[in-house]
Amino acid sequence: MKRYLILEDGSSFAGEGIGASIISTGELAIQTTNFGYQEALTDPTNAGKILVFTSPMIGNNGINAIDYESIDPTVKGIIANDIALNISDSENFEDLSSFLKEKKIPAIFKVDTRALVHRLMEEGTIKASIMDTNDEHAFDQIKALVLPKNKSAMVSTKNAYASPNVGKTVAVLDLGLKHSMLRALSLRKVNATVLPYNASPVDVENLRPEGIIISNGPGKPEEIIDKITPVLDQFYGKYPIWGIGLGFLVLSDYLDFELFKLPQEFNGINYPVIEQNTNAIWQTSMNIDQLVLPDSIKMNMNREYFDLHSELNAGFWNIKDKIVATAFNPEGAPGSHDADEIFDYFLQMME
Repeated sequence: MKRYLILEDGSSFAGEGIGASIISTGELAIQTTNFGYQEALTDPTNAGKILVFTSPMIGNNGINAIDYESIDPTVKGIIANDIALNISDSENFEDLSSFLKEKKIPAIFKVDTRALVHRLMEEGTIKASIMDTNDEHAFDQIKALVLPKNKSAMVSTKNAYASPNVGKTVAVLDLGLKHSMLRALSLRKVNATVLPYNASPVDVENLRPEGIIISNGPGKPEEIIDKITPVLDQFYGKYPIWGIGLGFLVLSDYLDFELFKLPQEFNGINYPVIEQNTNAIWQTSMNIDQLVLPDSIKMNMNREYFDLHSELNAGFWNIKDKIVATAFNPEGAPGSHDADEIFDYFLQMME
């Protein structure tokens, strides 16, 4: 079935439709992951996005129960050069087409993704729709539609829940939490309780935690900072606090660091960062559109991490104030595990 990706600038791309046959509109975003498409599709940080995969083919290894980052994906669609329609027979794997229909996600393949990526790199954020036509009425529809804001509120848990273990107790503020974050904590015997994005200081204090994590998630820090500020006001300097992804931006904003809008959003697994003290280079996974201007950091940091592409600050930690912040996802998923040791730094900070 022929379907169209239409852009708000009046251009369109034709391809073969697969998955759900619905009309869908979202923010077009480049996804540079060469593997781990299931993790990217189910990552809550990609809520509201239509992902354009730069990999020549996706879908060839199917969908499995282990690699979900959320059970109910919130992406608005996917665009690919090619999608494998058949996988090896196995009861443990589901083909991508069936998964997309089940989760009501539309997709288009046989699209000139190279041309589309070039367009995105030139124009930045673009609103787009997956439709059955590319006539004037379709373009009128996309121009009139306003994309939702504060997507963290949409994807955050509505009720607190436990991810129990036998070690240190950590309160996790869910701005768009990935399953892999909880898995990484569980492997270190951390007893985690996940709280809604708008949890109060009393909600946190009642857990008697030994640390607080502000998770990754979609959206902008200015949309969420007023909900997190009361918790930071209450517990900054008292408990170790770690901000990841959107949590990194929220913590940086709280500390009055200047955020710099990236020309092109980082969304993939191939973003190298260098650690200031050791010059160690990690290949990291990021899903973020802002980093911190180094000159705006007026406090002494024990460690800092810099994005090698832009030389902007992508992470820091300060032992005195008990803070850690990483723009990148240390658990990867998808991506390398180069930054895994930050979990251990945070646990040491809780000692």
